[in-house]
Amino acid sequence: MSKIDLHPSWLHHLQSEFEAPYMRELRAFLVDEMKKGKTIFPEPKLWFNALNTTPFEDVKVVVLGQDPYPTPGHAHGLCFSVRPDVRPLPKSLINIFTELKEDTGIDRFHNGYLQGWAEQGVLLLNAVLTVEAGKPGSHQGKGWERFTDKIVEVLNEKKEGLVFVLWGSYAQKKGAVIDTSKHLVIKSPHPSPLSAYRGFFGSRPFSKINAHLKARGTAPIDWSA
Repeated sequence: MSKIDLHPSWLHHLQSEFEAPYMRELRAFLVDEMKKGKTIFPEPKLWFNALNTTPFEDVKVVVLGQDPYPTPGHAHGLCFSVRPDVRPLPKSLINIFTELKEDTGIDRFHNGYLQGWAEQGVLLLNAVLTVEAGKPGSHQGKGWERFTDKIVEVLNEKKEGLVFVLWGSYAQKKGAVIDTSKHLVIKSPHPSPLSAYRGFFGSRPFSKINAHLKARGTAPIDWSA
């Protein structure tokens, strides 16, 4: 991890985390896993893709996910997003696009690559930034959660008027520190097929985000990008 470049705007706020014992332990764990020949997703150069694609000063919206897709060729460092050639799309992403079309009329089913959202200021942040191939949740409890908690804390404290999108109980617990007097928090059940029908469908998060941004005089997100 020491060889991975992090955007200066984030390094300014997170430098001390990289020097903390927990991060050294996380680095040692990841190096050891790779030395054992285990396949880690995404590849190391993309572990911080969310932060490098959406610099601190550009963040408008924060979507909190859990951990990367453990399927080969899917994960590229942005939560819920898959690489452009992935077919079929993951079921949760299909449900996100179903709600997007119902909410805004935009059809995104042709492409699950959300890099265009991230480049407009949507921080697509997983709580855990790596996973072992084929083993969902395999890197939970190794230190990433503490690192991403710090990211949420810094955004909450240093910025105003952000939109935090918390889908499901895991994200809502992680986002419990958010000051709702400074930021808009959008909560609903997770878009997973197990829970989407409990209130994710019909929650209209995309239009709510853009209404908030427009009210603040900020450019809305082009969800078709």
